[in-house]
Amino acid sequence: MIHAKNIHKFYDKLEVLKGVDLHIKKGEIVSIVGASGAGKTTLLQILGTLDKPERNPDSSLTINGENILKLQDIENDNTKQERTFKIVTWAGIIYMLLLAVYVIFFRTKIFDDTIRLVVVSALFLPIFAMLFYYRSYFKKKSRQDKILSDFRNLNLGFIFQFHQLLPEFTALENVCIPAFMANKPKGETEKEAKKILEYLGLSHRIHHKPSELSGGEQQRVAVARALINKPDVIFADEPSGNLDTHSAENLHQLFFKLRDEFGQTFVIVTHNEDLANMADRKLIMVDGQISN
Repeated sequence: MIHAKNIHKFYDKLEVLKGVDLHIKKGEIVSIVGASGAGKTTLLQILGTLDKPERNPDSSLTINGENILKLQDIENDNTKQERTFKIVTWAGIIYMLLLAVYVIFFRTKIFDDTIRLVVVSALFLPIFAMLFYYRSYFKKKSRQDKILSDFRNLNLGFIFQFHQLLPEFTALENVCIPAFMANKPKGETEKEAKKILEYLGLSHRIHHKPSELSGGEQQRVAVARALINKPDVIFADEPSGNLDTHSAENLHQLFFKLRDEFGQTFVIVTHNEDLANMADRKLIMVDGQISN
């Protein structure tokens, strides 16, 4: 399901991940624990494609058979295109400024009007070239940006410590958002969202906004949102860190119930020892590495 090899990550000169190797099987619940600053959240973000590792020849990351680093190489190619975009833009601006200087300061009989007309007419050549480049650039960038984001939206689900629900939308509307982003039909999406919310015991709260829900209910709505596209993997970062003991225990049991009934894989970063010990495997991170 998830294979990571020799994953490194630097922030400036600080090496946060120091060659992490990881293998997580389908349907497995894995907890990642460790002291603050050990690299847990950074690893989770890289596994979830929200961040990129350093580019090493022997590094690899695959999720459900998909080469994630190759998808991210497409995004890196966008960065190169953006540099070219800036160069072309400034070259065009400088050209037009020089041409304006010529037209303003050399209007004398020394130069034939015909020559000046030809030079001024030449202005249109770089303008057309720039317009053609910009059109192809934005079209390609839009297409490439969608590749990784579409993979993430359809295959991965995310649950965070703070639910990050949109306050102006109801529970039902919040759950539907990832499916709408995937261009799924509204009727089908709402039907599926209602079914998930009912499964999570929230059928009576579907039209309530986040401010009208308890902390545990808000987090269950966030779980429903993570499930709406039927992802293969769900990444959770301190999912119960903002909940009371009773709500946290209910959420922990829910993860295992979902795994048993729907076969989802869970990767959970947590400081909660009870949740960590319930997992199929507990990985301990120490100073940017997984301790054996």
